[in-house]
Amino acid sequence: MIISFADLLYMLFYILLIVLVIALIILVINAIKTLDKVDKLVDDVSQKSQKLNGLFSIIDNTTDAVVGFSDKIIVVLSNAIGKLFNRKKECENDEEK
Repeated sequence: MIISFADLLYMLFYILLIVLVIALIILVINAIKTLDKVDKLVDDVSQKSQKLNGLFSIIDNTTDAVVGFSDKIIVVLSNAIGKLFNRKKECENDEEK
């Protein structure tokens, strides 16, 4: 019983193919485990960010109120300064006549 070189190559090819399939199965199982861990992490981060949405909403509303208040103060100050300069111009115009 003599094994030919072609038969030896076929056997070697099949053995390597079996090893490759086993390695790919192990790799896929590890990838699935890793993806499960990543999915849990993403869910955890999502839950924590949803808890912070209320805080961000409060900060946003406070910022809007402060900006509105400061805008009103600036309008009042600019009107007062404008009236002051208009009075000086009116006084100068009255003195020239």
